Amino acid sequence: MASENISVVASWDLTSRVSPYLDLHMMFPLLEYVDSLINDGMIPYEAPDVAAARLSLLRPTHMVDYAMDIYRELHGADAVIPEEMEVQKAVVFEKLEELREGCAALEALMHDLDQRTKLVKEGQWNMEGICAMTSLNITLEVVETYRQLAKFNFDCGDYQSARNMLENLITLYASPPLPKEETQDDQVDMDDDRNSNNKKKKEEESAAVTIGNPSIYYLTDIDQNLLKILWGKLACEILVEKWEEASVALIAVKTAVESLSSSNKISALDALKQRTWLLHWSLFVFWNNSTTGLESMVESFFSERYLQAITTNAPHLLRYLTAAVLLCKRRINAKHGSLDSNKQSAEARKLMKDLVKVMQHCEYTDPIVEFVDCLCVKFDFEGAQTKLAECELVLSTDFFLCKQTALFMEEARVFVFENYCRIHNKIDL
Repeated sequence: MASENISVVASWDLTSRVSPYLDLHMMFPLLEYVDSLINDGMIPYEAPDVAAARLSLLRPTHMVDYAMDIYRELHGADAVIPEEMEVQKAVVFEKLEELREGCAALEALMHDLDQRTKLVKEGQWNMEGICAMTSLNITLEVVETYRQLAKFNFDCGDYQSARNMLENLITLYASPPLPKEETQDDQVDMDDDRNSNNKKKKEEESAAVTIGNPSIYYLTDIDQNLLKILWGKLACEILVEKWEEASVALIAVKTAVESLSSSNKISALDALKQRTWLLHWSLFVFWNNSTTGLESMVESFFSERYLQAITTNAPHLLRYLTAAVLLCKRRINAKHGSLDSNKQSAEARKLMKDLVKVMQHCEYTDPIVEFVDCLCVKFDFEGAQTKLAECELVLSTDFFLCKQTALFMEEARVFVFENYCRIHNKIDL
């Protein structure tokens, strides 16, 4: 890549603007991608500087082995590991054992499927139920230690274990519909009056149970402590790259934030901050969910409260909204089919009009945004072609957009042609 292009690409790099709104652990994939760009000569950063940044990010975590690897990368394979790292490693293992011992009873119960199923059927699988059963040796302190262990595992980089533990923890606060039992004996005894009466009684008891919100894993209530657990669950799903589950976790956090905001349990300023963080975390989910990711992203980003977060705190997110809108045009066409061309054209045009309105309120620009501005506002087709060439550089060096480069360029060229035909009666080929 030409040296002038490399320096220009660096000016469009959003890593430093996105990073304040990400969990530390989410920064490691971004920095690894920056490393790959350095190796390919596409960005004017120095590999040792990136390694030093990674080592700095690792300090608040418990990923000591990873930190040691980065230290050797910086100082040489034969470098002596600092004593403080060795001490930290010993402390981490000691604390890990302490937490495991402190919640061993709950950990054993979580893995005892028979006992767990029995408690669910009896309506005792909840915080009050298991803490009231003295034989289980589970108290509120034990449950809190279990939560701390999940967080500790996360900080150690064991995202799968943390994910499983948080999922277990959420079930203790949830109230899902009771499972329906259908066995052969039940079918044989359907005509038996006593069984029918018992069944009716169970149905009445089930109806009396409050069913939680299915959008938040059937939680019946939400507070700031549970919100932290939901954020942790979302972080784990993103880091283990389970994108369908991450989509569910994203909706859960979004629903919980709006519930707390509407009930005045968090301030309007805190809610705005939470939405800003959620917008950034959602980039991992939306750009990796191949089914409905882009449509969901456009819908979410265009909603009033999240638009406020973009224009107030994160105007740089306009890049991702613009790219998503352009890529959504193809999906709109596929959804409506060729027989409904008027409807698909109207919907696509509305998306673009909404996007232009957002652009007017965002103090941010880059070649992707300027490309749309040239076409839809200035009607500058030559300028659009120039910006399109720059778009390819931006896309190929953006962690979230790089996989969409070819598709975006194809859609953008079609978009240029569509707009040219719309305002010209004749075309000189």
